[in-house]
Order: sequence, then structure tokens, then C-alpha cells
Amino acid sequence: MAEKLVKGARISGGQRDKLASDLKKKYEGGRSIRELATETGRSYGFVHRVLSESGVNLRGRGGATRGKAKKQV
Repeated sequence: MAEKLVKGARISGGQRDKLASDLKKKYEGGRSIRELATETGRSYGFVHRVLSESGVNLRGRGGATRGKAKKQV
């Protein structure tokens, strides 16, 4: 489990690089941004930004779409 971070604490330099590397590895292993945010005690937006900055190709959203129901023939 990733180490819980102090909420609102500034994370920079080597600590941020290590966190980005850990998050990237877990995300590419199938974990969701929400799971990673909960695990680290940071916000969804923070985790999303760190992953984006580290060059991760983010997955699309899952779940049902909100389009019109298709007619059955």
C-alpha cells in the first residue's frame, strides 16, 4: 500500500518523482485514479495531474453511456 500523504502538503522534487513513478506503475497495472487517490489520501485531481505530468496514457471512462437506447429489430 502506498504511504498516506499529509493532506495539502506540497510534494516536490525527489518525493514527487517517486510518487509519480509509484502511481504510474499501479495505474498501468489496472488500478483506477479513484483507488490511487483514496490509497494516498490525495484528491482525484492531484493524482490525475501527477499521472498526466509523468506521461501516462490515461484510460477512457468506464461504465454505461448515456446515449439513446438502440432499437431492437
